[in-house]
Amino acid sequence: MSGSQTYAAVKEQYHHYDLLREELVKQINRLCREKNAVILAHNYQVPEIQDVADYTGDSLGLALEAGRTDARIIAFCGVHFMAESAKILNPDKRVLLPHMGAGCSLADSITPESLADWKERYPGHAVVTYINSTAAVKAVSDICCTSANVVSVVRSLDTDKILITPDRNLGNWVAQQVPEKDIAVYDGVCPVHDVLRRASLERTCSEHPDAIIIAHPECRQEVVSIAHEVCSTTGMIKAVERYPEAGTFIIGTEYGMIHQLQKRFPTKSFIPADGLGGCRLHCPYMKVTGLQDLYFSLNDERYEISLDEETERGARQALERMMAVPRDR
Repeated sequence: MSGSQTYAAVKEQYHHYDLLREELVKQINRLCREKNAVILAHNYQVPEIQDVADYTGDSLGLALEAGRTDARIIAFCGVHFMAESAKILNPDKRVLLPHMGAGCSLADSITPESLADWKERYPGHAVVTYINSTAAVKAVSDICCTSANVVSVVRSLDTDKILITPDRNLGNWVAQQVPEKDIAVYDGVCPVHDVLRRASLERTCSEHPDAIIIAHPECRQEVVSIAHEVCSTTGMIKAVERYPEAGTFIIGTEYGMIHQLQKRFPTKSFIPADGLGGCRLHCPYMKVTGLQDLYFSLNDERYEISLDEETERGARQALERMMAVPRDR
C-alpha cells in the first residue's frame, strides 16, 4: 500500500468514526427525551461524554445537580462512588453507571473496617470523609467533604479534633489551611495526582515562565506549595477568570479537565503540569466510559445503582451535613 493509499484509508476510517459518533449522540439525545433521563458527567470524562452531557462538573456540583433534577433516570458518567452519591440523594430515581468498570483507586484505599481501626487510633476525632469513597465508608463517617468545600467543612465542626479520610495529600493541605485544629490524616492517595512531582512541574514552568499554575489539593505538598491557585476542578474555572490578562495556565490535575477549560476559554492555552501531554495525569477509570456505553446503558436501563437501606441512610446523613456547609471556591 502506498503512502497516499494509507492516508486515504486512515481518513476514511476517521470519517466513519465521526459518522458513528454523530449517530450515537443523536440516539442518546433521543433516549433522554423518551425516557426523561439526564446525563451528568465529571470534568475528567472523555471529551465526547463531556460534550453530550446535560451537566458537567466536579463531585459536589454533580451531587447537587443530581438532587435538583426532576428526571426519572440519572445517567452518571463518572466513577462508582459518584453514582452512589447520586442514588443516595435521589432514592426514588433510577441511577445508572454506564460502565461498571469505572472504579476509583482512592475509594478502594479505605473500607469500613480500616476506618474503624483509625477511629480506635484517634478516639474522639470527628471523621471527615472525602466524597471519593464508597457509600459504606460514608455511612460510618460523621460528615463528607469534597475538594471544593473541605476547608469550610472542617472549620464548621464544633470540635478541634478531626480525622480526614482517605486522601493524605488533601488532608495535609487542609491541615495547613486550618492550623488551629488538630488534624489527623488517613494514609490513602489518588495515584493520578500523587504521581506529579515538583521536578516535572518546574520543568513545565521553565518552558512556560509566564504561566499561572493551578493545582488540585490531591497533589503532593511539593506541588501545591508552588502553585498560584489550589482548588477543585470547578474552582479551576473560577481561578482562570481571576487572571484575565494571563494567556497560559499550567493545570495540575487529571488531563480531562483541560477539555472543559479549553471550551470555556478558547483564546487561552492550558498545559498539563507533567509536561508530557498529560500522559501521567491519566485516570483509566475516568476514561473507560464511551458513547456506546452510555447509549446501551440508557437503551437497556442497565447497571443501575442499588444500596441497602442502612448504608443509604447513614451515607445520606453524612452527605446532607456536607451540603449544608457553604461551599469554598
